[in-house]
Amino acid sequence: MTDIFIDGDACPVREEVYRVADRLGLKVFVVSNGSRPIRPAGRPNVTMVTVSAGADVADDWIAERITAADVCVTSDIPLAARCLEKKARALSSTGKLWTPDNIGSALAGREIGRHLREIGVATGGPAPLTKQDRSRFLSALDTVVQAARRERAA
Repeated sequence: MTDIFIDGDACPVREEVYRVADRLGLKVFVVSNGSRPIRPAGRPNVTMVTVSAGADVADDWIAERITAADVCVTSDIPLAARCLEKKARALSSTGKLWTPDNIGSALAGREIGRHLREIGVATGGPAPLTKQDRSRFLSALDTVVQAARRERAA
């Protein structure tokens, strides 16, 4: 069975994930450290998981449980890399599929951004999600879940 794990603290596409999971009969785990209360989904296939506060505690919970048949929705590049190491699929909230071919440059870019912020350069944050981003995400999520399910069945 394919499950979907959501890095829940800052995920703007939870409702979209719920719709896909409902349609396909998948379980969803929304993992949060509780720093921002997340409203319960009210769906029997969605489990809200609150882990203790601390750096990477939610990421650790996901990385310890995700399998090659699963999908992680995250914009956290290091978490995406950890999921890829377990042969799982990782997808950003804008619909970008993280792969072994693109994760290395994404990690390097993240490190450059961190360094720039440390020396005082304003790097800005992510742009707000557009309708096109949400549409691209839904399409990408459906594609990646179907691929995971096919691979699981093979």
